Formats: sequence, C-alpha cells, structure tokens
Amino acid sequence: MGLNAKNKKARSKERAAKILIWSAAVSVMAVLFFIVVYILVKGLPVVSIGFLTEIPSNMGRSGGISSTIVGTVLITLVAVAIAAPFGIGTAFYLAEYTRESIVTRIIRFCAESLAGIPSIVYGLFGFIFFVIYLGFGYSVLSGGLTLAFMILPTIIRTSEEAIKTVPNIYREVSMSLGASKWQTIYKVVFPSALRGIANGIVLSIGRSIAETAAVIYTAGSVLRMPSSMFSSSRTMAVHFFILASEGISMENAFGTAALLVILIFFINVVVNMLVNRFIAKGR
Repeated sequence: MGLNAKNKKARSKERAAKILIWSAAVSVMAVLFFIVVYILVKGLPVVSIGFLTEIPSNMGRSGGISSTIVGTVLITLVAVAIAAPFGIGTAFYLAEYTRESIVTRIIRFCAESLAGIPSIVYGLFGFIFFVIYLGFGYSVLSGGLTLAFMILPTIIRTSEEAIKTVPNIYREVSMSLGASKWQTIYKVVFPSALRGIANGIVLSIGRSIAETAAVIYTAGSVLRMPSSMFSSSRTMAVHFFILASEGISMENAFGTAALLVILIFFINVVVNMLVNRFIAKGR
C-alpha cells in the first residue's frame, strides 16, 4: 500500500507538472498569436503598392515607407555581414581550438557582459566613436557597425552552444580517417551545427531590424532614400516609433509594424529553407 501510494503521488505530480508546462506553452503561444493578429488586422488595410514604393512625406503622415525599408535592409546587412564571421569564428575558437582556461572564461564573460548592455548605451558608444570620432556621421555604416557590436554576443553564444551539441564521435571518426582539424570542422562539425548557428543569426537579424535606440543615435532618422553607406537613413522600427510616440499617424505606424512582422517571418522561413537545402546537399 505504501509503494502504491508513493506511485500515485508521483504520477499526480507528473500530471500536474505536464499541465503546468503545457499551460505555460499555450499561454505564450496565445499572447504571441494575439499580438501578431492584432497588428496585422490594424496594419494590413494600410499596406498597398503605393505604401511600399513611395517615400514618406509630411513627416510620415502621407506617402509610403520605401526609404525606411531600404534603410532597414542596408543597416541589417552591414551588421550581419560584420558580426556573423567574427561571431562564428570566435565560437569555433572557443569550442574547438581551446581547452577551458582563464582565456576562454574571459572571452565568455566579455560576451555575456556585452549581451547585457542596454541598447541605448550601444547607441551612445556608436555616436561617440563612429559618428563623431571616425567621422562617419549619421549614416548607414555607423548604424550597421553599432548593431554589429550589439548582436555579436548573441551570435557567439548561440553558435558555441550549437557546436557543442555535435557528438564527439563525429570528430573522432573524421580524424581517424585522416582528416585534419580544419577539414573536420569544415566538413563535419559546421554542417552538423549549421541549424543552430542559423537560428542565432536569425535572432540577431530580428534584433537588428527591431532596434530603435542604437539606430537613432548612429544612422539618424532622415526620410530620404539612402544613396550610399554614408547616407543617413531611418529604419522601419524607428519610423514606427516616431509615428506612434509623437502621434503623427497611427494608421501608418500600424502599417509599418505589420510589415515588420511579415519581414521577420519571411526571413525566418527563407533562412530555414536555405539551411535545409544545404543540409540535404551535404548528405
């Protein structure tokens, strides 16, 4: 009787834990679904061909958001193009080329510290260093470089964790067949960890697209179409923030927010498709 009572108690605790976990998961999905649906319902009626192709006018009350779309894409591309190679390279160095030591602990501590710095601090750093000291001015380049510093810790940590999930037996078999360390990393470890690395890059892209504080201080908020890397530009997130916070046009603000949601969803789908295709070819 005592053993049966303990088993019943254990099963009841397990059921309660499952109910709690499922409730938490459903709650998160419900909140996300509500936010996305609300933004799309309010914003999609505003979206049109003209809204996508015209440059904002009258402080954003009229016209479209074509220049902000271009600015968002350019700044994000600069940030990811700079941060991804350094972040992935650092992750492979930490996971494959070093043993646990004070050097690796310092690098991880620095990455974690950078990840915890508020975005406004990155904006002030970018303003002082890139805009003023290096003389880049309010520009796409200044904004992209600042965002690169901001997303670098995310790429490092997610890539390192993805690399660590690759079973050691893969490395041992590759090395036993005569492959060098680099060949093992390039041909075996990297393809196996690619999905996790890609997820980290997608998270970084999403953070770059949605950032406001760091971009306002470095890229500016000019509504003109950027003509070069040294042109000032307003991103979609900054445009949405200014329209909503200053009460300029809530309709255009919701339209911009809806396009932001669609853009991030589109990037997730495209990246996953490319990763799946790459993995399929590797097999």
